[in-house]
This record gives sequence, C-alpha cells and structure tokens, in this order.
Amino acid sequence: MNGRAWLVENGATGEVLLAHDANQRVPIASITKLMTVLLTLEHARLNDVVTVSAEAASVGESSANLRAGERLTVRELLEAALIQSANDAADALADYVGHGSETRFVAMMNARARQLGLRDTHYVRPDGLDAPGHFSSAHDVTLLARVLMHRPIVRQIVRRRSAVIASGTLHTWNDLLYSYPGIYGVKTGHTSEAGWSEVSAARRGGVSIYATLIGSPDRGTRNADLTRLLDWGFSRYVRSQPVVKARAYAEAKLAYGRHALELVAAGSLAAPLRAGVPVVRKIVFPDVVSLPVSGGQSLGQVRIYQRGRLVGAVPLIASRSVKRPGMAGRVGWYTRRTLSHMAGWFS
Repeated sequence: MNGRAWLVENGATGEVLLAHDANQRVPIASITKLMTVLLTLEHARLNDVVTVSAEAASVGESSANLRAGERLTVRELLEAALIQSANDAADALADYVGHGSETRFVAMMNARARQLGLRDTHYVRPDGLDAPGHFSSAHDVTLLARVLMHRPIVRQIVRRRSAVIASGTLHTWNDLLYSYPGIYGVKTGHTSEAGWSEVSAARRGGVSIYATLIGSPDRGTRNADLTRLLDWGFSRYVRSQPVVKARAYAEAKLAYGRHALELVAAGSLAAPLRAGVPVVRKIVFPDVVSLPVSGGQSLGQVRIYQRGRLVGAVPLIASRSVKRPGMAGRVGWYTRRTLSHMAGWFS
C-alpha cells in the first residue's frame, strides 16, 4: 500500500477494520471541502443566491470557472465544490456563510471540528490549498465524511459523475465512480504537498465500507490502492442467516401446568457478520406465560450480537394457541399443586 496514511471502517458502526498512521497529521487538500460543505448546510439554504466575489473567482487551480459578480445558488456551489472540487465555489460559500470574512469562516471550521471531536484537524483555508498549519488525519476525515453523508443532499451530489450549473458543466475527479461496483462517494483531494488522496464509500451485500487514503504518489496508484482497501474491507464480512423463520428457539412454561410452548422465530435474519468473530445469540422470553395464548402472539425476542454490538433481533412468537382452562380445570390444578406441596412436607 502506498501513501502516508490509510483507514478502513464499517460505515454504519464506525468499527475500524484496518489502519496505518490514521491519526498522523497530514495535508488533506480538497477533502477540506467536506467541512466547508457541512457548515454551509448548517448556516444557509439550498436556494439562497450567492454573488461570487473577485477573490473567490481568482483563487485558481481546480475551479468551476466562476466569474466575479456571477450569481449562483448555494446548491449549485455545493455541486461545484463536491463534484469538481472547485476552489472558487468553496471560497464563494465561505464568503457567503462567513458574511464576507474568510477568517471568520475558518474560525467556524475549527470550532466545528472541536465539536465533532476531530482532535488532529486544524484548518487555515476553506478550499484545502496548501497552507502552513492546515492539516487533518485519515481518522478525522473519515469521521467527518460519515457525518456529512447522513445528509441526503450530500449523498445525492457525491455519487454523480457530472452536473450542469449556471457557469457550465461539472465533471467528477472521483475515478472510482466509473470503475468500482457499489461506490457512492465521497471526496477526492490533490495538491503538491498532500499528494493524491480520497475518502471513498461503497456498499455491497448490506455492508457499507469507508476507505480513506492520504498522500498517494499519483492518481492511478491512489485508485488501485483504494480498490484494494475497499475489497479488503468487504472481505471481512460474510453473509449469514443466524435466525431462521419458524425455527424453535425457546420453550416457555405455561400457567396451570400446561405442556410447554415452543417459541419460534417470526422471520429470518440475514445479516452481514464479521468473519472469524464469535456470534452470540441471546433469547429473551418470560419465565411463565399467562393463558390464553394465540398462535403467532409475540412473546419474546432472539437477539444476535458480535463483540457486544447488536446485529439484529427477531420476535419470538407462539407456535400454537393455548386456551385458558375452565373453572373446573383451574380448581383441579390448584388442588393437585396443594396436595403435592403437602406431600413434600412429610417426605
């Protein structure tokens, strides 16, 4: 594997599957724009109209060719920042949210990083261009990506290969969107100091994997290594059926001495499980079930755990109906139980 740092996580649980120098403070280039986008979504509306400043229009390098004085919606600028990694779009958003002050916006970025627990992150610019003291880590950018991907608008944008906005057509820098099955984001980055970097997310067989690679030597190597990291992450899971519909998982005692009642699974649980990690099955049901009982009545749960984490749960239901005995039956049962207890006194 080539690069300064990398990390592979379960996208749903945050469980780290593989890491190398994941807390090392490194330049992250345009992955910085994830924080710029987060703050924009928290402080602006998608249909707000932004006037591009001369400073934003002149920032250079990767851009959407915005012109000073041009008016675009926040949504268009988000698409430019996320799809084409446009520095001018990121700076225009920072100018808008920071009320004309990039310094104010950068202070907001660092405050939000502290709130999210990004301990190895410090921002100097909203676009990610190289600057002294501007850094993050594979761990932090992966966490930030997962936070941002909870927003539907972000998920919609980052999986797109192209888009058309007022200033022209956008094209993604994320090559894996063309080549890796199940990929749906998230963000690339490249500068001379940061190298070629990316936070990627893919989903297969019910498993979401995030793979982050920072500081790869070139674009092709980044893509190849990210493919290897994602493949390795998916290989850590096996599709299993730890709970099978209609299978009995418990026997419940019934009131009035009736024969025990089998409790069966209401449905099957098909879940991706960590390969080589023990599966713990916990059965929850009452000590004694009151009568009457209807077939199919929910009376408990079968729960599946790995490493203390709940994987899934399925209701346990009564396998048959059992009526409550009539008065004579109840009296007879109480009589027999009393006589049995009395016999125990003299044994």
